[in-house]
Amino acid sequence: MKKEAKIRPFWYSDVWLFPKLITIITTLDEQGRVNAAPYSHIMQYDVMAKNPRMIVGFRQDSHTFKNICATGEFVVNCPSAEYLDDMMETARFYPEGVNELERTRFTPIPSHKVKPPSIQECPQIAECTVDEIIRLPKSSGIVIANIEALVFDEELIDMPREERIRAMNLPIGLGDESRMDYFHAVNYEITSHRLGETPDGFKGGEVKLDLTWAEDALQTLMSIPPGVRQMVAEQTENFAREHGDTEVSLQRFQQLAEEAGMSEDFFDRFRERKARRA
Repeated sequence: MKKEAKIRPFWYSDVWLFPKLITIITTLDEQGRVNAAPYSHIMQYDVMAKNPRMIVGFRQDSHTFKNICATGEFVVNCPSAEYLDDMMETARFYPEGVNELERTRFTPIPSHKVKPPSIQECPQIAECTVDEIIRLPKSSGIVIANIEALVFDEELIDMPREERIRAMNLPIGLGDESRMDYFHAVNYEITSHRLGETPDGFKGGEVKLDLTWAEDALQTLMSIPPGVRQMVAEQTENFAREHGDTEVSLQRFQQLAEEAGMSEDFFDRFRERKARRA
């Protein structure tokens, strides 16, 4: 027997299992500071050799997406499974301007065609420039990118495909329901890696608020993971303004959540996680 599952927030990982290739995207901000973060919402867009392009998805408030919008360049680095712990270090919510690579074993090296650095330890690299940016309302930022260069460890280029797959040892990954444990598979073996707080992790969760928030609404906001907290705050304040509010109430917060398909059990997931960690 088969049964229809409810489509809810994070359907693409909690409901529909969609393991994806792990990559680390390196960018530069407008001050020339390096940023590195893992992304797996990535796939080929135009497969023709004359105009190779890929499509990559981001949170619109992420440092990576903001840097790409500002500079028009980025590098997609594919780490091997031996560097999963280092990849997870780049996933931590460091404040803007922090170079995550300095907290890993990764070595930045000059790229061939773009300004952001590549990562020496990654056997497969794509240097990209922006072709088109699409901002989905209240959702992802989509970048359609031109592939300016495909760079590999030299010995991989002429390897038969099976040998190359084994030699690169590229993991696929998927997060758990709490967004704290991340599962990675290599050769059908699954490992789990925990997303830790940064030494000054509270800074990564800071949000800029333009409206006054009721205390119960603010508490609900702070139960949301730091990585998406700013985006939720901005969407909620815009929603409140559309209704003529000068203060964000819990009722208005919950109204927006309901329209977005975020039920109380959605928020309970993060409240329970926060309580366990406390």
